Amino acid sequence: MVHKVKSLYNSERFLKIIFGASLFVVLCMGGLAYKYIKDLSESFTLVQHTYEVHIEIEELLSLLKDAESGKRGYIISKDSTFLAPLLTVRPEIDARLIRLKKLTKDNPKQLKNIGELEVKIEKSLNIFDKTLLLAETNHIDSPEFISSFKEGRRIMNSARFQVYEMIAHENELLSLRKEKSTESLSDAPLLVYYVLILSLALLLLTYAQISKNLKVLKVKNEQLETFKESSTQSEIVSKHGNWVWHIKDDTFEYSDNLYRLLGVAPQSFAPTLENFLSYVHPEDIDKLKEQVERMMNEEDLPFIYYRIIQKNGNVRHFKAYGKVLVDSEGDKRLLGTTADITDEIENYRLLEEQNLELERNNKELASFNYVASHDLQEPLRKIQTFLSRLEDKELASLSSNGKLYIERIKTSASRMRSLIDDLLQYSRSNKSDQVLEESDMNVLLETAKQDLAEIIQEKKAKISSEPIPVMQVIPFQIKQLFMNLISNSLKYSREDIRPLITITYKKSKANKIPKLKSSKYKYYHTITFEDNGIGFDQEYSEKIFVLFNRLHSKSEYSGTGIGLSICKKIVDNHNGYIIAEGNQDKGATFTVYLPFK
Repeated sequence: MVHKVKSLYNSERFLKIIFGASLFVVLCMGGLAYKYIKDLSESFTLVQHTYEVHIEIEELLSLLKDAESGKRGYIISKDSTFLAPLLTVRPEIDARLIRLKKLTKDNPKQLKNIGELEVKIEKSLNIFDKTLLLAETNHIDSPEFISSFKEGRRIMNSARFQVYEMIAHENELLSLRKEKSTESLSDAPLLVYYVLILSLALLLLTYAQISKNLKVLKVKNEQLETFKESSTQSEIVSKHGNWVWHIKDDTFEYSDNLYRLLGVAPQSFAPTLENFLSYVHPEDIDKLKEQVERMMNEEDLPFIYYRIIQKNGNVRHFKAYGKVLVDSEGDKRLLGTTADITDEIENYRLLEEQNLELERNNKELASFNYVASHDLQEPLRKIQTFLSRLEDKELASLSSNGKLYIERIKTSASRMRSLIDDLLQYSRSNKSDQVLEESDMNVLLETAKQDLAEIIQEKKAKISSEPIPVMQVIPFQIKQLFMNLISNSLKYSREDIRPLITITYKKSKANKIPKLKSSKYKYYHTITFEDNGIGFDQEYSEKIFVLFNRLHSKSEYSGTGIGLSICKKIVDNHNGYIIAEGNQDKGATFTVYLPFK
């Protein structure tokens, strides 16, 4: 989970999300700032509107007071100058009322108050006219004047109270609007400040990630530059060049080393197909064009082989391969590699010559085997035959030295026959191309013991063996392996001690086998031959498998030094291993490892 979160944090997607969130917060902050400024402006407008309504009401009340004062002044003093406000009050009152209606058109309560006030003002003005008329005719003391005067005063007081109520309502609105304006002024900066801090934090986070990505990008660019230089060096060392075919635009790009393979300086000619074909060998140009046509149709290029002629006249062998890649926009590109395989061709030709030479040598070796098995043995048989006749007919007439010479000739001839037989066995065991067969190893072991029955009986040897499973082997070679190992134990047995040979089997893991560092097989069959013979010094454990190598002289123990070499060759033919362990005067152990097939 932590790895996924860390991976998301370092991803380009996370960076885009953070950057987008920062922009969104900034936009929101701008929107909020605009909203609060707009609300503040509206609040100021409403406050100003309230003041305007308040002023209009005050002016209306002032006009009514001026009219009443003028009326009273005229009644008391009969001075006509007091009548001046009464002459202009009606149009001004009407104008004020119209303006008040406009200012309070969205306030039903005030419109109702204005309607009631308008009725009261109209009554009050009519009473003003009536009382002035009575005053002019000196009917001040009349009951009608007194009644009208009192009514006018009552209506004026009622109008004044109406105005006071309107003023109180506007004062209430003014208080609410002031409070709202104050809240707007106090909350807006704090909210904008918090939003600004948040946006700055997001931007800093984005900047930190961008800075980190830039460092990573710098390292990647350096690595890419190193890789590019390494690729260039690799092209030079491995003698290959790269090319790109942009199928949609039908344009090519050639790497620098592709030019070098053609024997020219990098980028010395325009990377076009026509220019490249000018270097192709005339005998191969038609084949290459055909492959290019196939490449254009199938948009894929198989391995093709052709020759080019460099400007200095050298002919080089090329091998090319192409692979189609499709980008995110659906455009196709063909990426190709062209390698100079001239050295491979020359090595292949050299290898063919060596194979022919090896085949000739094998034929000569086969001829030698034939000679060894027939021509060399024929004179040897005649020597042994004539020695036998000489011994039968002329032995009595020979001197003691002659008899000694006859005995030595017989020994040498017998040793010569053993040597020829062992060499033939070794040459046959050298062939590893025989077919593996599913074979009963116990039967092969018993057959080997039967072939050695005479010497086993002579030495009174005891051989014990555990059951061995069926294996995929070359039967006659495994039989020869068993014979040689048993014969070796019998040959190097101690005098006056009955030979004991113990044959055991187990299944071993490859990583548990000593001296085996690596193997493609997981398990091995392990067959162990242990005896109680003369043994050998452990320092010779590797040398005893070398052809013609002997640890003892001919006078001590007979043998040609080939038997154990044959054993190693047979085990090698089966992809196995054989290990020898010796203990001087106590015995030897030979362990054979054959892989599970």
